[in-house]
Amino acid sequence: MNCIIIDDEATARLIINQLCSNIKSLTVVDDFPNAIQAIKYLNQNEIDLIFLDIHMPDFTGFDFIDTLKNPPKIILTTSDANFAIQAFEYDCIVDYLVKPITPERFQKAIVKAESIKTEVKEPINIDKESALSDNHLYVNIDRRLIKIDIPSIYLVEAKGDYIRVKTEDKNYTVHSTLKKIEDKLPKDLFLKVHRSFIINIKKIIDIEDNSVLIKKDVIPVSRSNRPELMKRLNLL
Repeated sequence: MNCIIIDDEATARLIINQLCSNIKSLTVVDDFPNAIQAIKYLNQNEIDLIFLDIHMPDFTGFDFIDTLKNPPKIILTTSDANFAIQAFEYDCIVDYLVKPITPERFQKAIVKAESIKTEVKEPINIDKESALSDNHLYVNIDRRLIKIDIPSIYLVEAKGDYIRVKTEDKNYTVHSTLKKIEDKLPKDLFLKVHRSFIINIKKIIDIEDNSVLIKKDVIPVSRSNRPELMKRLNLL
């Protein structure tokens, strides 16, 4: 099994690497000090097994799992025994190892992992700025992936090298482009009405001349995009 190790402690990564080296069926292809780097790797590579620490700065092991649409098998490695019940709410978690990990307990976890057959998984498609999973969008803010409910988004505005995502509850500033988020939003719900604005057409309150009103925001509608907007509205 090809595997990766995610742990913010270098010593812990070294120990797990050594434990893996004693098992012929395991190949450690890489290790990472944080979940964000691991996500970038998973975007390009398929992995059979992940050794994952729970407590990491800014982004916990559970946060990491929640970003994965089709996670591989995961063995949690942690110094905290208090999350065992929560851990087994996840189908992808096959075992829970509490540090310090003995070779015998490690071997038992690997046997368990090898006995579980997994379906062929679709490639994980996650980029640095954002990730789409079902009806949610994950945005990368200060090295944390924040989960946003897509239907709650009513406006996305370009601001130089950043975009501002406005939702019913909160606004988010993300280092990305309007084009990238446009590609991830459902076409039946969102429309680019101007070079700097994408709107949720179900949130429109009023339309007047070349602008629309959503919440308290007046958004310009370019002449080239107005016909498509009118076509998408349920007009009498």
